[in-house]
Amino acid sequence: MRVAFISGTSIVNSPLFSAWPVETVETKYGPVSFRRRGDHVLLNRHGFGVPLPPHSINYRANLAAVADLGFRQVLSLNSVGSLRPELPPGTMVSCSDYVALQQGPATYFDTELRGGAPGIANALIPRLVRELAPEFVIHPGKVYVQMRGPRFETKAEVRIIRAWGDVVGMTAAHEADLCTELGIGYNSLALIDNYANGLEGTSIDFDAFRALVRENQARVNRLFTRLLELLGPDVPDAG
Repeated sequence: MRVAFISGTSIVNSPLFSAWPVETVETKYGPVSFRRRGDHVLLNRHGFGVPLPPHSINYRANLAAVADLGFRQVLSLNSVGSLRPELPPGTMVSCSDYVALQQGPATYFDTELRGGAPGIANALIPRLVRELAPEFVIHPGKVYVQMRGPRFETKAEVRIIRAWGDVVGMTAAHEADLCTELGIGYNSLALIDNYANGLEGTSIDFDAFRALVRENQARVNRLFTRLLELLGPDVPDAG
């Protein structure tokens, strides 16, 4: 199955993809670097050089590159904060809907009065939920709340957005919007690395966040090992 993986900071630190060659493609929105092996590409949404913060990522170039390379399925792994005490750090979820009210959506329709109906296709997720178990338990059907970044949310903001969704992040809604416009199936996996600021009496800053990401690194490496097994070249493409 031809699948484009989009991931973030954990991939920079992972040795799993170090042997995959880095290539660069030019799109009308700018250049995009990625790693490729066989029928799979791995795109680090933050870039393979100096990582860009979420609000500076060239989302349009990233997804245009995926489309130009001929991929029709994207599997995204996002690092998120939990808005629910019952979803502790280390939990894996799949989001089926999202809220992104803090800024306008990413779009390719700059001069046209049009836009696709938003959503997350998740065509691959039922199979992954079934076949990754029991090693990885994925909680599907969650709602992702996108905030702008680069800072984390204030405790007051967290109190508000807890009514909106289950997890909070800074990237997935833009990617899902653009995939919809391109006719690409977007599939959501998210690993909870922390409780949102103030939840369960915790506070969050970038040093604490990086430490939590490091703690989950081996788990992310194992997850991608299993994903490559399950979504290998002999697996039929999803409809």
